[in-house]
Parts: sequence; structure tokens; C-alpha cells
Amino acid sequence: MKNYNTEIKNTLMAILLAISFVSSAQVAKNTKINLTSVTSTTFKTIKVDGLDIFYREAGDKNKPTILLLHGFPSSSHMYRDLINDLSSKYHVIAPDYPGFGQSSAPSNKEYEYTFDNLSITVEHFIEKMGLKKFSLYMQDYGGPIGFRIAVKRPELIQSLIIQNANAYKEGLGDALAPLVAYIQNPNAETENTARGFLILDTTKWQYLNGAEDTSKVSPDSYTIDQAYLDRKGNDQIQLALFRNYGSNLPKYADWQAYLKKYQPATLVLWGKNDLLFTAPGAEAYKKDVSTAEVHLINGGHFLLEEHHSEAAKLIDAFLSKHK
Repeated sequence: MKNYNTEIKNTLMAILLAISFVSSAQVAKNTKINLTSVTSTTFKTIKVDGLDIFYREAGDKNKPTILLLHGFPSSSHMYRDLINDLSSKYHVIAPDYPGFGQSSAPSNKEYEYTFDNLSITVEHFIEKMGLKKFSLYMQDYGGPIGFRIAVKRPELIQSLIIQNANAYKEGLGDALAPLVAYIQNPNAETENTARGFLILDTTKWQYLNGAEDTSKVSPDSYTIDQAYLDRKGNDQIQLALFRNYGSNLPKYADWQAYLKKYQPATLVLWGKNDLLFTAPGAEAYKKDVSTAEVHLINGGHFLLEEHHSEAAKLIDAFLSKHK
């Protein structure tokens, strides 16, 4: 009887081991990582009109391209998470403008810091990169730069993705008042007030004000932005762009005419608590693009700090729908 029980015990153990082996193999098969879908961001520099233009790039170049244009006072760094979110399905590129991030920052005597000129530099960057068709993502300063390119080169634009980038007066918030005063009457007093946008407290405020959960906003973001702003001579670059910002408002009519004529597929993602570019500016896009898809997200001016995953899902659904 003892030998019989031992034999049964050994048989049961063999069966259990076999089941365990098969189950483990099945789990391994089901959880196998597809390395071909994993992408990484590369950091490169290209010469454009004698300037070093830094850019981040990720994803397969044979897949649809998204060109990301950053705002003030940031750089392509603001898109770091979104690039990772999108790069498995899209080819994603984000340059730094002259005077921003890791790109060249020539003095005002060497480079004319206007939105016209920044748009020309970005257009030449597009040509050097060989981009023929892309979705254009614009935030803040990316709006006046990107819309200039879209109006001039409509054949390049596959779709528009707009995040807190204004093309309508309805979106101009009261928080812009110090810059408006400087634009309208540049003098020592108004310049001193405008310089308030170049200090850490204001940079930090742009990231945290209106955020749904400030603990999700990385302090690295506003710290890095401020480090770039604090570089010697960069204040003069930014003040020149502040003064020139008034050149954008007369062009709103041109940008709206472009939207009305070409009816580009348009996705609007907007931090609804933004006090610089307010929510009515998001809704206004529907006036000229009846099919514009507008999402007001519970965030501030830099909503991607908290909501990049949500934004990526909306972008993917939008682009999949508008193939």
C-alpha cells in the first residue's frame, strides 16, 4: 500500500509540474514584448540658414508625421512625454526656435527676432528635413509661427492640432495686459513690467496656474525654461518678440480666411483654465471650421504636463479618423 501511495504521489507531482510548465510557457507567450514597437527619442542638430537648429525626433519616418511647434517660454522639452506617447504609431519631430532651448541664440544684431523671421526659419527647417506632408501641432508661439507657414504653404498641412494657440481676439486673456501695454507703448516703465514675464515666479505660474493637480507638473519643466531665459542676452531676444507680438493680431483675419477656405481637419485641445489664452479662443475655431473637434481639458496653459496621455489618445483617434 505504501509503494502504491508513493507512486500516486509521484504521478500527481509530475502532472502538476507539466501543467505549471505549460502555463508558464503560455504566459510568457502572451506577455512577450514586441521590441519592434518600442521607439526612442533622438536629439539632433541641423544647420538652417547658418544656425544650429536642435530638434527631437522619434518614430518611423514611413508613418504619418506630426510637427510640434512649442510656445513661450519653453522649447521642444515641453513635448517630451507626448513624443513618447505617439512615437509607436507616428513620426514625431519637435524643433527649438532660434533663441530657445538648445538651438542657436544669435544676438538681436545678428538675427531679427520677429514672428515673420521665426516662421521663415522653421519653414526652411521643414525643407531641410524633407517634410512633404504633416499634421501641424501648435501651442502658444507655435500658433503665429505655424499659421504663417500654413497660409503660405497649405499643401504641407495634413491636419491641424491646436493647443492654447490663438487665432481669435476672443481668446486673449486679461493676464496679457502687461505685454499689451508694452506692445502699444514701449518705454522704460512698460518694459520693466513686461520683464515680469522673464522671472522664475511667472514662469512657474504659467505651468501651475489652472493645473488640475500641481503635484503632476514636473518642476524640471519651469526650472529648465528659466535656465534658458536667464542666459546672458536672452532677455533682449524675448523683449524683441514681446514687442513684435502685436504683428500677429492683424494676421488673424488671414489665418481665419485660410481655415475657412481649406477647411483643414482640425483638433483643438485647450487647457480651459488658461488665463493667457482663454477658452473662448478654443470655441472660436468652430466659426471657420465647422467640423473642428474641440476638447476643453481641465488644465492650464501647459496642459501636457498633466494630460499628455489623454491628449495622445485624442490625437490618435482624430488622426485615425482623418486618414
